[in-house]
Amino acid sequence: MSTQSSTDRPAKITTQTIVDMKAEGRKISMLTAYDYTMARIIDQAGIDVILVGDSASNVMAGFETTVPMTLDQMIYHASCVVRGVETALVIADLPFMSYQVTSKEALISAGRMMKEAGVHGVKLEGGKPVIKTISKIVEAGIPVMGHLGLTPQSIYKFGTYKVRATEDEEARQLLEDARRLEEAGCFSIVLEKIPAKLARRVTEEISIPTIGIGAGAQCDGQVLVVHDMLGLNKEFNPRFLRRYADMHADMTDAVQSYIRDVKSGDFPSEDEQYG
Repeated sequence: MSTQSSTDRPAKITTQTIVDMKAEGRKISMLTAYDYTMARIIDQAGIDVILVGDSASNVMAGFETTVPMTLDQMIYHASCVVRGVETALVIADLPFMSYQVTSKEALISAGRMMKEAGVHGVKLEGGKPVIKTISKIVEAGIPVMGHLGLTPQSIYKFGTYKVRATEDEEARQLLEDARRLEEAGCFSIVLEKIPAKLARRVTEEISIPTIGIGAGAQCDGQVLVVHDMLGLNKEFNPRFLRRYADMHADMTDAVQSYIRDVKSGDFPSEDEQYG
């Protein structure tokens, strides 16, 4: 049950709200959503930010990686989410190869996401190689959330989902990339699967909020995939995941009860049919 009252939240959370939350020492809560119903539930529960992640490729479409997701598919999912949200800030991932080729193409992709889906900003993976692209998107008036550490769209480059930036040189590069993202105009940065000490240092050295996933408690906020934290996904068990429900078991029980009632003739009852 949420302990946050409706009066604690502004009428609409914006990117400035998120930046202010860091300055005020208030933690930022973020979850993914990919459809209207889930977005409506978690928005009404009081979440600060909803990420329409390209993790939809995994949890909605059943792909092994996020690479197959297209821009049109992401726009579809994002538009469904936006229709279910009244208060939360909605950010959508730009999928693989929708922003890496040229800055112009990236701006077009971000513009389509804003215009066609109605999101409040976009998220891009990477550091130095995408700095000019981020600057161009921000200059056009589109808020950008950065993403450093484990970058799932680059899985075929790195070949593993292990913790990133454990070596000094990669840690130094990540910290420098975080500074570059801030200078380019990002309003926040996701830090995924990096050592907690490094995440703390990044959080302390930049003025924009950090949102952690497998990056320790010292980030300004946290994000999880909603299917994981609700226990809908039983196969994914990383160290950083805390399950807040076991909806896989609850849904299995409900479906089996329905099947039994149909088979036995108990459903529908007289009260559940029309005379």
